Amino acid sequence: MANRLANETSPYLLQHRDNPVDWRPWGAEALEEARRRDVPLVVSIGYSACHWCHVMERESFEDPEVAAYMNEHFVCVKVDREERPDVDAIYMDAVQAMTGRGGWPLNAFVTPEQVPFYAGTYFPPEPAQGMPSWRMVLEAVADAWERRRDEIRAGAGRIVEQLRGGARLRPSSQPIDPGALDAAVAGLAEAYDRVSGGFGGAPKFPPASTIEFLLGQGERDMSLGTLRAMAAGGIHDQVGGGFARYAVDATWTVPHFEKMLYDNALLARAYLHGFQVSGDQALAEVSTRTLDWALREMRGPEGGFASALDADSDGVEGRFYVWTVDELHAILGELADEAIAWFGASERGNFEGANVLTARGPAPPPERRAEIRRRLLEARSSRVRPGLDDKRLTSWNALMIAALADAGAVLERDDYVEAAITTAEFVLRDLADGSGRLLRTWKDGRAKLAGYLEDHAFMVEALLALYEATFDPRWFAEARRLADLTIAHFADDEAGGFFSTADDHEALVARRKDLEDHPLPSGSSSAALGLLRLAALTGEREYERRAVGALRLVHEVVGRAPQAFGHLLQALAFYTAPVREVALVGDDLRPLERAVRRTYRPRVVLAGGPGPETADGVPLLEGRTPVDGRAAAYVCEHFACQRPVTEPAELEALLD
Repeated sequence: MANRLANETSPYLLQHRDNPVDWRPWGAEALEEARRRDVPLVVSIGYSACHWCHVMERESFEDPEVAAYMNEHFVCVKVDREERPDVDAIYMDAVQAMTGRGGWPLNAFVTPEQVPFYAGTYFPPEPAQGMPSWRMVLEAVADAWERRRDEIRAGAGRIVEQLRGGARLRPSSQPIDPGALDAAVAGLAEAYDRVSGGFGGAPKFPPASTIEFLLGQGERDMSLGTLRAMAAGGIHDQVGGGFARYAVDATWTVPHFEKMLYDNALLARAYLHGFQVSGDQALAEVSTRTLDWALREMRGPEGGFASALDADSDGVEGRFYVWTVDELHAILGELADEAIAWFGASERGNFEGANVLTARGPAPPPERRAEIRRRLLEARSSRVRPGLDDKRLTSWNALMIAALADAGAVLERDDYVEAAITTAEFVLRDLADGSGRLLRTWKDGRAKLAGYLEDHAFMVEALLALYEATFDPRWFAEARRLADLTIAHFADDEAGGFFSTADDHEALVARRKDLEDHPLPSGSSSAALGLLRLAALTGEREYERRAVGALRLVHEVVGRAPQAFGHLLQALAFYTAPVREVALVGDDLRPLERAVRRTYRPRVVLAGGPGPETADGVPLLEGRTPVDGRAAAYVCEHFACQRPVTEPAELEALLD
């Protein structure tokens, strides 16, 4: 008999609908039941592609005796962290404070007033490696609640204040110092792995935002070195394209095999910008293979992108992706020896007797590389596929819109631009509420849950990227409309910056400001950068003022913790450096566009159109005209423009 998750849309929650645990979704009903019974909630948080979440389900949540104990002593709540980042952030803070580490599955024991008093991650079914069993934890928590519930509740005020996270910060009165950018680069250099790329040791997560910051600062060794190291490693799917969520080792060789949409959107763009900086076609190929993978395997018929591919297939981690030498010989025939050398495959393997393919050996010529990949991809298609989390999340789709639009414009790939347009239309049509604000998640034609700051902020950035790729003023208008809604509902008028939830969001134990940019940008950093870019395109100082409010909360610490603030550092660089506003007007703008896009220019904003009569609400275009019938470029700072130029070389000279 299904439990109370049967009517949910989240694939993760639906995975648990047949557990004997009487799971409920997070919400008023579960909280009211806990208050009525005066028992704690066990809030178990994970996501569909989480390997250890699956393990704990099999070991504990499918055990009838364990389930009966949970149902008797607790109100049991399952949360998809991707649908409810607000709930996840609160209890992740708690488990990190209590244990010094975090991760998923996250299991928090919470009073009926939503205050956590004990938390952990994975617990085994029997005591092992110094960990108590899940049953032991349940019994200890139930006993503590029975004997000491008044004492537990007495500490709630202190805990709640800590859970407010960045909302406790007050703005710095010190001037925003561009020296923080140099300090950040120096700090990254100290942590940089000069052998294998990336920062720090195992496990290693792809640092897309940090790479973007370094590229924007003109740094090449760490940024390009990390891009090339990841591209050659097993974290990069050498057969089908795309990247796994992280590598379990320091060399990027063996991944934790789940693939997340957000990683791949961010990395596709980082590789694109690495190509613009270096001219290295191999980096452009990684970008396009990543986007092609997303279009092939993650895109739905309505134009939205699914969230994730599981690490497991047939219940075995990585089975879909690894190869034995015998398999490579059987599939590749005369190409096998060359491929085995390229992929570094061996009889012993590098993952449980099989091979995660890398690309560190001598590469075959391009046509043979393509044929090797084609044959392996065809063979792999007959394997049992990993599970697909097919919910569409607004913020992650926004990241993919930006990546497709940017790549389409730079590489002149109209198919990418069209895909970005279709996805933007889907989000604005099917993931919007009646007021025009965004919802969080969509599945099987049903959208629900109020959108968070990251949904709105990422979409503002995406729509600006789409406008710059197409010069279609509707995207500019939508970006500005969403920016205004973001300010109205998420901005903190008292301390500055932005809350992660809207002013009319359901009441949680704390209203937070989540500020760190790892593994994906925070809504706060995205809002800051998007509003700064919008201010440069409009001349509207209120957008800049709101963005600076977010910078003032953390600008004194970002230089000391650069890995945590990669996207905010990009916003800080945009604010403190000269920004060029480029207006292109005329009928054939492509030659001038190429001049702008020849290299990575993160501190350039771009507008374009036939002429001032079609400015359509884009202030940067107002009053700009072609010159003697020829397409012209106006390079401006704070809307003060130099004389227009008509030759691409002249435009490049002004921008370089």
